[in-house]
Amino acid sequence: MHRDDLTARIDRLESLDEIRQLAAKYSLSLDMRDLDAHVNLFAPDIKVSRDKQGRQHLKHWLDDTLRLQFTGTAHHIGNHIIEFDSPDTAHGIVYSKNEHETGDEWVIMQMIYWDNYERINGRWLFRRRLPCYWYATDLNKPPIGSNKMRWPDREPYEGAYHELFPSWQAFWSNPPSEELPEVAAPAPLEEFLNTMRKGNPDPRIRVR
Repeated sequence: MHRDDLTARIDRLESLDEIRQLAAKYSLSLDMRDLDAHVNLFAPDIKVSRDKQGRQHLKHWLDDTLRLQFTGTAHHIGNHIIEFDSPDTAHGIVYSKNEHETGDEWVIMQMIYWDNYERINGRWLFRRRLPCYWYATDLNKPPIGSNKMRWPDREPYEGAYHELFPSWQAFWSNPPSEELPEVAAPAPLEEFLNTMRKGNPDPRIRVR
């Protein structure tokens, strides 16, 4: 093994660990309302809205959102898949099970984040986080049926949980037959998520 190969592999392992820590730091800083620690996990020029970008705008938006909607939160990070696009850019999927105290209701949520990561000045940061929700509902009200996003004082809506991956719709649209199904070739290394997405565009998440 060449030294350059070994150096690259060590860098890859260190990058994987730092990106996983990034997701964990996101949860802790958000739940403890340390907004400075939180926004510093994002790229300095992070896009906040169509016409705003930067950590200051992100901090302002978070401050408003967290004060108006939630007394307290807890974000529990689960499965995390990371794939590299280059030595300094990567993308990934993170599962998150969340709890929210909001008014007189305790809202539980299941979601995934579609992440884009970038190493800037030697540190891995979030370039983008796309939240895709499955459900949000009062702890005592299982979200059976459609429109599983059920926040207090809002109309229920769908949360784009499955829209990243066309396999969900294909599965339900194609019931099994008596013939043995074909099995596709395994995804190439670093292409598991891209293969699953089949070029599907990112869903547009409306702010509610």
